[in-house]
Amino acid sequence: MTDLTAPIYTDPEAARQHLEAIRWPNGTACPHCGEAENVKPLHGASHRNGLYKCYSCKGHFSVTVGTVFEKSKVPLNKWVLAAHLFASSKKGISAHQLHRTLGVTYKTAWFMMHRLREAARDDNPDSMGGGGTVVEVDETFIGHDTSIKPRGQKKGRGYHHKQKVLALVERGGRVRSTHVPAVNAATLRPILREQIKADSHIMTDEAGQYCLTKTPLSAEFLSHEYVQHGIGEYVRGDIHTNTIEGYFSIFKRGMKGIYQHCRPHHLKRYLCEFDFRYNFRVALGYSDDERAELLLKGIDGKRLTYA
Repeated sequence: MTDLTAPIYTDPEAARQHLEAIRWPNGTACPHCGEAENVKPLHGASHRNGLYKCYSCKGHFSVTVGTVFEKSKVPLNKWVLAAHLFASSKKGISAHQLHRTLGVTYKTAWFMMHRLREAARDDNPDSMGGGGTVVEVDETFIGHDTSIKPRGQKKGRGYHHKQKVLALVERGGRVRSTHVPAVNAATLRPILREQIKADSHIMTDEAGQYCLTKTPLSAEFLSHEYVQHGIGEYVRGDIHTNTIEGYFSIFKRGMKGIYQHCRPHHLKRYLCEFDFRYNFRVALGYSDDERAELLLKGIDGKRLTYA
């Protein structure tokens, strides 16, 4: 069990050293030019701890330069604690809870959460499946049903159509979810071809975008099997979509129970958050501390401004 009174969560200097060890495991490197040899710490009376100078490009930097933490006024120990809470909360942690826990404003906590979601984003995702792996494919919907407008609800105040999410899950492996504009063959089939290796077995339900198309999925992948939810069939031997339904249950419980409201243009970052925790879950051998460390590794080379 993680000790939340450890120095990295309470002392900014210990947190800085922790972050440096994660970001620069092979020694300090200049984020401006990449120099790793001709870099020295500055120890002058007017210099803060953790300030370095690169004598190749003459640039000054700290461990947060070139990361999503850059120019943040939040102490690094609070960032490290926020990363741990983010990584260890299975269904997420609300910005309101974070602002009370860290002692920062709600606006600051909200922005911190989005920066951490950016850190959770996978910049170079590999194709899913391959080698005879089973990949389950399904979609879900998140948000309000606007076919019936809530009493007293005015347009422009969170009054949005349900948002559509496509997810691909390897059995016993990773998930990848995407905010899609429509749930039809024209939208989904190109995503499947691009993101799933051809030597994969595909499992879906009986939806038309998978089963009622001119080119069957079985012609593009090793096989395509499906269950018919419409007649109450959910498992037939090893043919099912229960793995992906399990992922959706965690995602929906988090979105409805923890976050409650999500603007469509932010949904992609929430998907990154839930995908990240699922892809580095306990069942795959990752502890909360290891997951938090991977999240902190992800801050490098990313920026997200409040605007």
